[in-house]
Formats: sequence, C-alpha cells, structure tokens
Amino acid sequence: MNLHAWAYSTSAGITLRGWHTTPSGKPVLHFLHGNGLGTRVYTPVLELLSADFDLWLCDIQGHGESDTGTHFLGWNRNAELAVEAFQAQRSIFGDVPVYASAHSFGGVLTSLIMAQHPQLFRAAVLLDPIVFTPLAQLYMKTKERLRLGVFNTLAKRTLARRSHWPDRQAAYASLTGRGTFKGWTKDALRAYVDHGLRAADEDGVQLKCPAWLEAAIFSSAPNNLWKSLGQVQTPVLFLYGRTTYSIVLKSAAIWPKRNPHIVPEQVEGGHCFMQEYPEATAQRTRDFLLQHH
Repeated sequence: MNLHAWAYSTSAGITLRGWHTTPSGKPVLHFLHGNGLGTRVYTPVLELLSADFDLWLCDIQGHGESDTGTHFLGWNRNAELAVEAFQAQRSIFGDVPVYASAHSFGGVLTSLIMAQHPQLFRAAVLLDPIVFTPLAQLYMKTKERLRLGVFNTLAKRTLARRSHWPDRQAAYASLTGRGTFKGWTKDALRAYVDHGLRAADEDGVQLKCPAWLEAAIFSSAPNNLWKSLGQVQTPVLFLYGRTTYSIVLKSAAIWPKRNPHIVPEQVEGGHCFMQEYPEATAQRTRDFLLQHH
C-alpha cells in the first residue's frame, strides 16, 4: 500500500494531516478512525481494502499527525473540518464514486457528514460507531450545558492509563492481550505501536493522542445527533461486534427503526472487531459498498 502524506490548513486554524494512496481510477474510500487511534492504526484492514479502492485517510484533531490545538473543537466541527480537507483534495482522484467507512468516533462523524452532505458518498460502512442512544444523548448534552463535566468510565480510564514506554518493543509487550487490544491480531497491534505512538520529548515513546483530548471526546456528545441520524439518506451498513459496548448494541436496534437507509448487521468480535478480524471486515465492507455503484 503506497501512501502519500497530505496536510490541509483548516478554517479552524489547525492543520489536519493524513494519507492517500496513488490515484488509480478506482472508487475512493474516505476513512475516519476511532477516538485515541489514528487512521494508520487500521493498516491491516486498509491494505486489504486498497485492492478495490483508492484510500483517503484523515487523522482527526489531535490524532495521528494532525494538530491538537488548545481545546476539543467538538464532534460537529471536526466532521466539517474533515469535509473541508477532503473537498480540497478530492479532484486528484478524478470523477469516480466516493464511499465511506469509519470506526467508533469516526463512524459518528461520518454520520454527521452524511446528514449535511447527502450527495458526498454513494454508500457507507460504519464499524461499531459510538452512537449514543436518545436517552444517553440527552444526559450528555444536559451535563455539558450545566458545565458539570461527564467523566464517565471511559474518560476516567483514559486519564489514568499509561501513556509512556521505554521503547516500542516494551509498548507492544505491555499492550498485548490487554483491555482494548485483547484479541487484536499481531499486525494490528504492531500498526498501533508503529503509528499510534511517537518519540517522547525526553526519552522513549508516548501516545500521539493526548489523554486530555481523548477524555474530552469521551465526555462530550454531538449536537443534534438524532436529528442528523434521521436525515441520513446514504445507504449505510452498521456493523457491530457481538461483544461490543451495550450502547452500540442498543443504538444498532434503534437507528434502523428510525431510518430505513440503515442496515444493521452483527459480526464476531468486540468494539474493535476490524482489528481482530481484518479479512472478514474488509470482505463485508467491499461487498456492501460495491453493490452501490
């Protein structure tokens, strides 16, 4: 997979960065990542998808190579900035169909993009998107309005966890089989260690995404989420892991009832099933997208 780096200075004053494959005339796949990760962490599944698609990978604020800024700009603003960056570069691929895929946090951003830009993607495959149920969404936004903070379990765990290792080998050994990374293939974990960490200022390596930003994302919610979800007109395959978070299981039942364009489908694995089963994920993604040509 031959990747070219890109950078785009956004209207929010931060520079987003990412990667794209060499334009070849194949359909384009627009890909966004999960919270705390970065697009190249998904290298195993993306390499498989690159056989049928040209890839456009965008690292969201504070992830991968993109600028962090001083504060989290919000889910909706980050969705729009990703569109800004893509629209600025879209012409390099020529007049080909554009599809979308995304994981977790990125899956919600992609949903917000589809609501605002219904003609942008022919179809989309969302991989375990963290779609808040209507009740959870109300709770999160009420807390935000009252400035109470929503330091939920995920945010607290993020702030407390280790973020620095002596070297990449030590990080790989430390993370193998633990927490989020349980069940990941060796190649997927290697991609995380290679692309989710950077050289620390003093010595060793540290997480690229700062803990405060990851926690801020976990402690916030999009604006007008369910209004946007109802507006999506793009054909969407909502893939979700059998052992994922309960909130995803619930939203996978609710959203298709409210929007006929959403097709839910359960697959083996947890929240990061694409890192556990890259071949199966790539095959299902390819099959669904290419039937919408």
